[in-house]
Amino acid sequence: MDNEIQLISDGDGLAVIGDATDVERFLVSEGLSSKDLGLQRLKSVFGTGSTVAQAGSEIAANSGHWVKLTPKSAQLVRKYGLRHSRKTGLSTGVVRGKKGQIRGFVEIAQAPRLFLSNPAALAGAAGIMAQFAMQQAMDEITDYLATIDEKVDDVLRAQKDAALANMIAVDLAIEEAMTIRKQVGRVSEVTWSKVQNAPTTIATTQVYALRQLDALAEKMERETKIGDLAAAAKEAEPKAREWLAVLARCFQLQDAIAVLELDRVLDATPDDLDNHRLGLRAARQNRLDLISRSTERLVARMNAAAGTANAKVLLHPTKSPAVVESSNHVITGVHDFHGRLGIESGPQSSEARRWVEAATEVRDKARETGAKGVGAAKSLGSGTLDRAGAVKGRLSGEIAVRARRRREAEEERDEKS
Repeated sequence: MDNEIQLISDGDGLAVIGDATDVERFLVSEGLSSKDLGLQRLKSVFGTGSTVAQAGSEIAANSGHWVKLTPKSAQLVRKYGLRHSRKTGLSTGVVRGKKGQIRGFVEIAQAPRLFLSNPAALAGAAGIMAQFAMQQAMDEITDYLATIDEKVDDVLRAQKDAALANMIAVDLAIEEAMTIRKQVGRVSEVTWSKVQNAPTTIATTQVYALRQLDALAEKMERETKIGDLAAAAKEAEPKAREWLAVLARCFQLQDAIAVLELDRVLDATPDDLDNHRLGLRAARQNRLDLISRSTERLVARMNAAAGTANAKVLLHPTKSPAVVESSNHVITGVHDFHGRLGIESGPQSSEARRWVEAATEVRDKARETGAKGVGAAKSLGSGTLDRAGAVKGRLSGEIAVRARRRREAEEERDEKS
């Protein structure tokens, strides 16, 4: 009998489902690292539902592993020709191999016995995949905050807005809920009740942080003098880093809420799981787009300031490089922030021109202009001398004629006398 490996891709990760031995062999053959998908979490939910009678047995018969979608793992989606479904947003397919060997043959699942043909099981697996992807993103943000060494709580405590202070309490409540979920394996109604209102507070803080970044961009746009630009750019460095850290933490907590939410829907209304997953995915992308627009505006203003400073570096040899340096720090910070959230970034920074380079450029231009001037002067001088020589020749000729005529007249008078 053929061995079957069922593949599911949601654009963020790849689920590899099948017999435990076959799954392990497939992952090794493709050189992929993975995490246990934990499909057994679905068994108790689908095992008792009347509308999904087969789901429990399907789940029990399979092992699942999750692979983060990287360029290498994404290549498998193309390699095995997975088919995309507009309805679910998933790409699925089956790899079959004989005698324990997985071969590169793909067939879209049609047989009822396959895991992929059971809508409830497929929805459950996709929901868990979404949770894995968000938890991976949360881990990356944790690493980001540790790298930039920004204490988000300290930033929020320094603000006078009461809503920002509430964010600290929400942070603690979500951390507690995630700890309980890890310990219990599910999200009870009691646990969910502690955090269900958190999204409003997080959204308020996110909007506040975006406005702070917009204010930095507007200030950079208003300044025209190099000295004022240097001061504004210097001020923007730490403030941009702080508010980017707050945004990162907001996004991390929103992902945590989504993980808890999917567990709650799985417990309460499993039939709604697939639609809820798609809704959360769309809302997450909207947040990313909003953050991207705001941070890209700041990058554009910092790049413009760097360009202005570069153009005036000769007149402002100290302050112009300072503007460029501060701008580059802000732009690099935004680029790193984008990378952690999965946002594509444009150019990172501008290169500061040294005063000597600018002075050399001006000197060279002066030399070029001077050389052209000397050539023109030489040409003009030569023309003038030529014209002077011609005039002198004409004058000499006229004088000689008059002198000759005068002598002839004097000789004629002498003969008559």
